[in-house]
Amino acid sequence: MHRTGTDRRPLGLLLAANVVSIAGSMLTVVAIPWFVLETTGSAARAGLTAFAGTLPVVLAALLGGPLIDRLGLAVSSVASDAVCALAVAAVPLLHMTGHLSYGGLLALVAVSGLFHAPGETAREVLMPRLAERAGTTIARASSAYESASRGARMLGGPLAGLLIAAMGAADVLLLDAATFAVSAVLIGSGVRDGVRPPAEESPAAGDGTAAAGEPGTFGRYRAQLREGYAFLFRARLLFAVVAMVMVTNALDQAWSAVLLPVDAREHLGGSVSVGVVSGTFAAAALAGSLLYGAFGHRLPQRALFIGAFIVCGFPRTAVGAFVPGLAPLVVTCAVCGLAAGVLNPIIGTEMVRLCPERLRSRVFGAVTSGVLVAVPLGALVGGLIVQYAGLTAGMATVSAVYLLTTLSPLVVPAFRAWESAPVPAPPAPVREPAAG
Repeated sequence: MHRTGTDRRPLGLLLAANVVSIAGSMLTVVAIPWFVLETTGSAARAGLTAFAGTLPVVLAALLGGPLIDRLGLAVSSVASDAVCALAVAAVPLLHMTGHLSYGGLLALVAVSGLFHAPGETAREVLMPRLAERAGTTIARASSAYESASRGARMLGGPLAGLLIAAMGAADVLLLDAATFAVSAVLIGSGVRDGVRPPAEESPAAGDGTAAAGEPGTFGRYRAQLREGYAFLFRARLLFAVVAMVMVTNALDQAWSAVLLPVDAREHLGGSVSVGVVSGTFAAAALAGSLLYGAFGHRLPQRALFIGAFIVCGFPRTAVGAFVPGLAPLVVTCAVCGLAAGVLNPIIGTEMVRLCPERLRSRVFGAVTSGVLVAVPLGALVGGLIVQYAGLTAGMATVSAVYLLTTLSPLVVPAFRAWESAPVPAPPAPVREPAAG
C-alpha cells in the first residue's frame, strides 16, 4: 500500500495521461469540423457533427456517476480511453477504404463522445485523492492539473493545424486514436486508487436494497444518481457556477466547432490559422493557470472569478466579427486566454471544498453534465446562424450573449457569499425498496 503524502508517481501519471489525452482531443476538435467542411462545404453539417459528438457526452455525464463508483476510477478512465481510441481510429480507416458515410461519421463521433466524459470525470475525481498522497494542496494540484491541460491544448491546436495542412484531416485522427491508447496505458500502469467506495459508505447500503447483481441494483443506481443531483441543487454557489458555465461552454463550442473554422477557411488563410489562434489562447491560458498556482489562490476568489470570466470570452468573437485579419484576433486571444487560465483552478478548488469525497463521483458527474448540457445546442445553433445569417451575425450574437452571461455574477445572490459559502450537508440517503 502506498503511504499517504509520500508517493508522487500516481499524480504524475495522472497529469501525463491528461496531457496526452487532451493533446489528442485537440487534434479531433480541429480535424473533425475541418474534415466535414472539406467534404461537404456546409457549416450547418459541421454544427450537426459537433452536436452528435457532444450530446452523448452530456448523457454520459448525466448518468455515469454511480457507474464510475461501481467500476472504479482507474478502470473507468482506462475503459473510456480504450473505446474512444477504437471509435476515433475507425473514422480515417473507413474513409481510406471508401466506406465512411456521413451517417457513419455521426455514429462514430457519438460513440467517442459517449465514452469520453466518464474518463474525464474519473480523472478529475482522482486528482484530489492523488494530491493528498503526493503531499500537496488541492489548490496547487488543481492548478497543476489545469496547467497540464492548458499546455496540452497549447500544443495540440497548432499541431493540428500544421498536420491537417500537411497530411489531411482524416489522417490526423489516427494520431488522436493513438493518444487515447497511450492515456489508457499510463493510467492502467500505475494508478490504483480506482476502487469503489466501501459498502458502509454507500448511501444505499443497509437500507433494505438488494446488493449489486441482485434484484434492486437499478434501484440503488437511481438512489445514488439522485443523491449527486440533490447535493448539487442544495449547493447554491456551485449550482450558480454550473449554470453560468453551461451557457459559456455552449458559446465556446459554437466558436471552436463552427465560427473559427469557417472564419479560417474564408478569411484567415486556412487550417494553420486555426492552430495559431487556438494555440495562442491555450498558451496564454497555461500562463494564467501557472500564475494562479503561484499566487492567484491568495487573492479574493469572487473578484478574480468575475473579472477573469468577463475578459476571457466575448472579446474573441467581437474582434472576429468586426476587426479583419489574423493578427488582431491572435492578440485578443492571448489576453482572453490569460484570463481563462485562472477559471478552472478556482472552480475545481471550490468543488473539492464543497463536496464530500464519498459523493464526488456522483456530484462531479452531475456538474459535468450540467456544464455540458447546452454544448450540443451551441454548435448546432451556431452552424445554423452562420449558414443562414452569415459569419458576422454569428460572431456578434455569440459575443453579446457571452458578455451578458459573464456579467451575471454581479447580480446573482449566490455569488455574493463566495468566500463564506457554507459546505452543504449531504442529502439524506434515498431509500429504494428491494425488488420482488
